[in-house]
Amino acid sequence: MKIVINAGHAPNGKPDPGAVNPKTGTRESDITCAVAKKVVNLLKKKGHLSKFVQDDSLWRVCNFANTEDADIFVSIHCNAFANASANGTETFHYPTSTRGKRLAKHIQTEIVNDLDTRDRGVKSNTFYVLKHTNAPAVLVELAFITNATDEKLLKTKQDAFANSIVKGIEKYIKGV
Repeated sequence: MKIVINAGHAPNGKPDPGAVNPKTGTRESDITCAVAKKVVNLLKKKGHLSKFVQDDSLWRVCNFANTEDADIFVSIHCNAFANASANGTETFHYPTSTRGKRLAKHIQTEIVNDLDTRDRGVKSNTFYVLKHTNAPAVLVELAFITNATDEKLLKTKQDAFANSIVKGIEKYIKGV
């Protein structure tokens, strides 16, 4: 099983750091990079072939996953909203991908159960990386970088987020 893990937004936050908390300066690209690398390391320790990709070009991200002939693709992100009370976790899959939906459900369930985040649900979307990746693909919005409680989780519970994502992937692989 080949698994490609994508850290959303550009490496080192240039040119696009993704969402940024306006009060603290916490950048999405920094959080996603840290969590994605932890996911890859955990998957490797469990014997899975996994690779990390972070690029400012969505085309290159998808091309990497497709060239690697990935069996699973997970893109990791942080959500943001102008209203700082918005919080929680949501996971997206491509509308016609039944395998993507199943993978999204497993990852969503594990994160919500393990980190006690608000369950914003599993949703379908035509995000570029979901549409242009050949493998079952999901985009995980871990939590809201613009919410103080969620931001604290994003900064202090990166190992837990990574473990939850891996547990979800493994349940998907096992067909649970």
